[in-house]
Amino acid sequence: MTFGQDRPRDDRPTAPAQLTRKRSPLIPTLIVVAVLVVGFVFFSQIYADILWYNQLGYLEVFLKENGTKIAIFLIAFLIMAAAVYLSLRLAYRSRPVYAPDSALQDNLNRYQEQLEPVRKLLMIGIPIVLGGFAGTAAASAWQTVLLFFNQVPFGQTDPQFNLDYSFYTNTLPFLGFLTGFLVSVVLIAGIAGLLTHYLYGGIRLEEKGFFASNAARIHVAVFAGLFLLLQGVNYWLDRYSTLQSDSGKWTGALYTDVNAVIPTKAILAVAAIIVAILFVVAVVSGRWRLPIIGTAMLVITAILAGGVYPWVIQRFQVEPSELSREAEYIEHNIALTRQAYGLDEVQTNTYNATVEAEAGALRQDAETTANIRLLDPNLVSDAFSQLQQFRQYYQFPEILNVDRYEIDGEIQDTVIAVRELNTAGVPAGWVNEHVLYTHGYGVVAAAGSSVEPDGKPTFIQSGIPTTGVLGNEEDYEPRIYFGEQSPEYSIVGAPEGDSPIEIDRPQSEESETESRNTFEGDGGPSVGNAFNRLVYALKFQSTDLMLSDQVNSESQILYDRDPRERVEKVAPYLTVDGNVYPAVINGRVKWIVDGYTTSKHFPYSTPQQLQSATADSSTAGGQSVALPPEEVNYIRNAVKATVDAYDGSVDLYAWDDQDPILQAWQKVFPTTLKPFSEMSAELMDHVRYPEDLFKVQRELLARYHVTDVDKFYTNSDAWAVPTDPTLGANSDVKQPPFYLSLKMPEQENAAFSLTTPFIPFVPAGEEARNVLYGFLAAEGDAGTGEDGVKSEEYGTLRLLDIPRSLSVPAPGQAQNLFNSDTAVSTELNLLQQGATEVLKGNLLSLPVGGGMLYVQPVYVQSSGSSAYPTLRRVLVSFGEVVGFAPTLDEALDQVFGGDSGATTGDAGNVGETPDDPAAPPAEGGGGNAEADLRAALEAANAAIREGEAALAEGDFAAYGAAQEKLNRALQDALEAEGIVSGEAPAEGGEEAPAETPAPAPEG
Repeated sequence: MTFGQDRPRDDRPTAPAQLTRKRSPLIPTLIVVAVLVVGFVFFSQIYADILWYNQLGYLEVFLKENGTKIAIFLIAFLIMAAAVYLSLRLAYRSRPVYAPDSALQDNLNRYQEQLEPVRKLLMIGIPIVLGGFAGTAAASAWQTVLLFFNQVPFGQTDPQFNLDYSFYTNTLPFLGFLTGFLVSVVLIAGIAGLLTHYLYGGIRLEEKGFFASNAARIHVAVFAGLFLLLQGVNYWLDRYSTLQSDSGKWTGALYTDVNAVIPTKAILAVAAIIVAILFVVAVVSGRWRLPIIGTAMLVITAILAGGVYPWVIQRFQVEPSELSREAEYIEHNIALTRQAYGLDEVQTNTYNATVEAEAGALRQDAETTANIRLLDPNLVSDAFSQLQQFRQYYQFPEILNVDRYEIDGEIQDTVIAVRELNTAGVPAGWVNEHVLYTHGYGVVAAAGSSVEPDGKPTFIQSGIPTTGVLGNEEDYEPRIYFGEQSPEYSIVGAPEGDSPIEIDRPQSEESETESRNTFEGDGGPSVGNAFNRLVYALKFQSTDLMLSDQVNSESQILYDRDPRERVEKVAPYLTVDGNVYPAVINGRVKWIVDGYTTSKHFPYSTPQQLQSATADSSTAGGQSVALPPEEVNYIRNAVKATVDAYDGSVDLYAWDDQDPILQAWQKVFPTTLKPFSEMSAELMDHVRYPEDLFKVQRELLARYHVTDVDKFYTNSDAWAVPTDPTLGANSDVKQPPFYLSLKMPEQENAAFSLTTPFIPFVPAGEEARNVLYGFLAAEGDAGTGEDGVKSEEYGTLRLLDIPRSLSVPAPGQAQNLFNSDTAVSTELNLLQQGATEVLKGNLLSLPVGGGMLYVQPVYVQSSGSSAYPTLRRVLVSFGEVVGFAPTLDEALDQVFGGDSGATTGDAGNVGETPDDPAAPPAEGGGGNAEADLRAALEAANAAIREGEAALAEGDFAAYGAAQEKLNRALQDALEAEGIVSGEAPAEGGEEAPAETPAPAPEG
């Protein structure tokens, strides 16, 4: 053994210690589970949609729409991904083996080293990501693709290229989409290849200048040639797009377009293709001078011929003689705009409206005056709620609907609504919100042209159980499971023999207990098995749906219950009207929904922004829905749809079966649309002219009622839709159109129509001229009494053109007459005494008596949460004469010399006293409080006139006596009004209102 000496070192490398601990499988397991969960959630959404469409009978729509989207996505994905991958791969494979040293190259080498570990992943990942974006964007054009492959010709051709209109509405959009997509593919793939060449030295900057390898040059030449080839196609297609251009004063190809732009586009198309060929030649020959010169010349030509030359033509040929140069093209614009919006068959009549109100003038208009609607659907919702709601879990919409029903053997305008479920009034809890409270109950309807003596609506269908002219529970199904205010989802249905659990309705109006009901229809997908329950539990993120014992083997889930939403889902190609309405048809409550086919590619037609065209005072208040903010230049009411309020079933009827766009969609979805010949006679009776279409048409007709080119060019006879005068003089919100039953001049019989007046157009910032220039009515009666037979008069547009030499008051002027009338303002001030508010209803315009009659109901509403408006007065004007009385009949007589000759719906209310047991009896046998009030107001008016006459003659003593009479009359009126309204004056009476302002005595 040796001490003090180191042991020899063994420098041999030692083997590393073996790791005996195995890698934990937890993380991979969690990743797999997460992927499966996300995948199942995604699957559940799709499967829920399949169940929904299948239950409704429209699975074809879901499969065709999504199948088309998937096919387009895959094609676009493969094209983009393949192009990018090939470009990247070829650029990488052709990289230089050696690149000269430089500071820039050193930097690039470092980037290459950093990218090398993930290069293969990037070479695959980048094309996949870009392909995904491209596929998603392309799939959104699924409707464009389907219309192209299923197009139906219009049978008419454009005036410039003599091509069928379907080329512009179907073919040109598809070709534009296709070339746009291919251009994006070429650009993105080309840029990807160029960046790869740059990164690996195929393209670089050197001291001697710019260097590109042969491979890079070929790469550039190929993609430049493809780009120019596609640009040439775009130039050629741009020739046709000029017919849809709105860059000039009028839409369509104008003089400069036809004589400069279109020929120039053709030249540029040919030039672009020639230059593309030069790039291909350069690939073979290696000579780049010609394609570079050609590209420069193409750019210069595009600037000069595409921009400068048209400007020269416009500036020096068109503008000095614009009317003569543009007349032909303005005529095309007028004709095709009117055709595209269904205005080409408007029946225009000159209406020499009088402003002289003569006795008996309305005798010939009995059909119209009998149906003048006094009940304003915008104001009486509170009255419906207070008088017919009965429970906090019911509600009525803010704006009611106008339809027509047979009352006492006569068809009369009717204000109608359904009593829907109010989820805010349902006790909290999943069972209450989704199992017990599932539906509304019953239709409530009131006569439009009459009210009760106390101003309440005259209900023709009401109560719980439902009764009235529309029948009772045995006559129609009153339960409303599908409506505009329905809950997000409800669980309904039970095995046969089980006790009903759904809250159905109060057993009677006075009862404190509710009857129970079980849904017996086929209204939603089954959730009777565990798998479907799990699917919908995920969809609605509700564990209760999965675990609750209230869900049984026969349960169905009702969702997507709004009628508009259901129609939009089963007919995704339609633009749906914002105002759906209920009707009782063949023993069922049906929601009637209007659907439009639209296009923004119709030649020479002026585009219209739907949202701005359909916005008015009803949409501004959130009472109805304006159409989406998209531009169209072609629209048809192609489809009438119904949604059953009980089981949610949807029926689509091809209403305008001559519309080529609808015919194309019928080819796409052949089993979804029924011919209108299958509509029942009762359904036909409740079809009406759609409101949003009418709004769009009136906007266009305001200018396009003029068909004379010279007058159209000067814009000297442009009209405008008046603002809503009930909102005040400073409002710029348009007046909505109104549904009225009326007989237009030159019309044989009265018809349920949609109406609007027109006033002169004035530029923005100038004060409107409230004189009447026109009046439009669209006939909405489609029924003939026979199943599947449409009235030939339905949809007829009748336009009254008032000579400009006449000065007929428009709605704004009529409202001003009402507001400035001394007697009216005096009485309105009386009605507003205390805690009451005066509400002015819709101002209706009616062309009767040889002139224009304006009618406005006046409501009074007291304060308090349970208050509701009651009709107390009616304002009427004809010319400059104003009538103001408790009934329309009396107001008309005031205007027309004591005898209007009219028959009105409220004629029987004259002299009647409100039958209100809560109101205190008047002293001295005051059962005639209404008569006392009228007498007092007449005395007040007489005193005002006496005072004015005395002032005019300078008799101040007589003026003082008249003021004393006025004060006494106002005091009497105030006391009578207190009795009528149920608010007896305090002992000794109330303080008289302030004197009506009068001119101060002169001198």
